[in-house]
Amino acid sequence: MNEFDVIIALCMGIGLAAASGFRVFLPPFLLSIAVRADAINVDLTSTPFEYFDSNVAVILLGIATLVEFAGYYVPWVDNLLDSIASPAAVVAGTGMTALVLAETDPVIQWTLAIVAGGGVSGVVQGATVVTRGFSTMFTGGLANPVVSTGENIASIILSILAIVIAPLAAILVGILMYMIAKKWMQNRSKAQASG
Repeated sequence: MNEFDVIIALCMGIGLAAASGFRVFLPPFLLSIAVRADAINVDLTSTPFEYFDSNVAVILLGIATLVEFAGYYVPWVDNLLDSIASPAAVVAGTGMTALVLAETDPVIQWTLAIVAGGGVSGVVQGATVVTRGFSTMFTGGLANPVVSTGENIASIILSILAIVIAPLAAILVGILMYMIAKKWMQNRSKAQASG
């Protein structure tokens, strides 16, 4: 991979990682379909991801995606799913970033996968957990389906953009990270001022 290809792959990985922070299984499902359809050129033969483009992987990821989407519309199940999804999102973000960087030096591949992919998915997932927690606390969970719908839409859009227009997905993720950091700093300042 030349430098340009590494940058595009990293943009794709970051976009997919952020999308997995919203929904764990949708981004790997769409990536698996894209790899299976040869829309993305990734050499999987010499990686731990060699079965990623199999029919079984596509079917299992598709079923998991549907179950996850449905589960977030069931009151209180959505909060339970968040406890499972948090570590799973980091694993998915790291794995997808490593997969799209499979043709780079393993040190570069895994460093970027862990730091960028895992980090981005962890931050986004953490923000969704906090948002759902506030929604549950202030509305008794009545607004949680609205939050879930927003997360579903964000995951779909980011996943598709990451696969089709990776740099645009990375820009959107940068904006999202800025917004999350800004909100965190505001809340921290309020907490320090009141404490």
